[in-house]
Amino acid sequence: MNNKISITAFSSISPLGNTSEGVWEKYLDNQHCFSKQFLDQQETSVASLDAKSKQIVAEIRESDIKYKFLDDSVLFALAASRKAVQQAGWNSDAIFGINIGSSRGATDLFEKHYAAYLDTGKAQTLASPTTTLGNISSWIAHDLQSEGPEISHSITCSTALHALLNGIAWLKSGMADKFLVGGSEAPLTDFTIAQMRALKIYSRIDQNKDLWPNLAFDFEKTQNTMILGEGAAVCCLEAGEKENAIAYVTGVGYATEILEHNISISAEATCFQKSMKMALEDVALETIDAIVMHAPGTIKGDLTELRAIEKVFGPKLPLLTTNKWKIGHTFGASGILSLELALLMLQHDTFIDVPFGPKQNQTKAIKRILINAVGFGGNAVSILIDKA
Repeated sequence: MNNKISITAFSSISPLGNTSEGVWEKYLDNQHCFSKQFLDQQETSVASLDAKSKQIVAEIRESDIKYKFLDDSVLFALAASRKAVQQAGWNSDAIFGINIGSSRGATDLFEKHYAAYLDTGKAQTLASPTTTLGNISSWIAHDLQSEGPEISHSITCSTALHALLNGIAWLKSGMADKFLVGGSEAPLTDFTIAQMRALKIYSRIDQNKDLWPNLAFDFEKTQNTMILGEGAAVCCLEAGEKENAIAYVTGVGYATEILEHNISISAEATCFQKSMKMALEDVALETIDAIVMHAPGTIKGDLTELRAIEKVFGPKLPLLTTNKWKIGHTFGASGILSLELALLMLQHDTFIDVPFGPKQNQTKAIKRILINAVGFGGNAVSILIDKA
């Protein structure tokens, strides 16, 4: 990819916390972040925000009368975006674009508004404006008083990395110098959980009896073990090399498979093979130090991605990891939270292994990492980042 793109700031709010220091400490403790909530008429394993992060969201909700009626997916994104822009040093005069996506959008509000409609026969006044997918970027633009373009989209679980792709396209076109990109998801609702159970992909492992309820990265598991998590993350992109860059985006790839059914992906994840090869064009494979896999915790999802990596890299694989065993699948935010893990591994020159996975030894400095994400229907994105 010609001309580097600088990542000049990154911020998140998730079950791991809301500061880079806190998130890194969580990654080092080898414990998952799952707890039980009563959802879909039963006790359900989920990964929810920690207490401090919930307090931050509550304070944002109370800070403006207009924010009282917003979905958590919007408030999560507001919390992350405020901090990222501050870290990047984008002052009130900065003109920047915004592209924050979500797979499912305002799920909690939509379910509540629809339940009220079934009960009363009337829709509430704010039902429509507070449940549109464009809700997230537009409220961030309002909150930050930005003047650049604002874009929202849903491309299922690769949503956040598609936002990053879009931001890069704007920067390379010369139509913008700065872009705020990312994803947000608040899917811990009855109907969302019920949908995942209907697909027979939600974990049935009892976390009170078993150490690891989500077996993402276990390629020999005999049952699907996906668990949902909530959170948001964003990063600030700027064209060219910047003194305050924390990493550079040096390669991007994307691909879509022909569907056999609504959630299909081929046995060797052809979409991932294509997206990785595109991101790695003109890059020596032995220089890739690690890959943060999508690996959602399903039998087919984990194994097909591994097969794709083996097809691309051959017998000598980079270090492989994922974070879904720890924080679950955050749908549209998952790709950007995987990017966070990659950035932290670069910063600390430390590989984060999956505790129940095959042992992998870091034998050299971590300088270059590939991040994968894919959504229902095989729309894959691969992002290559280099240490600044």
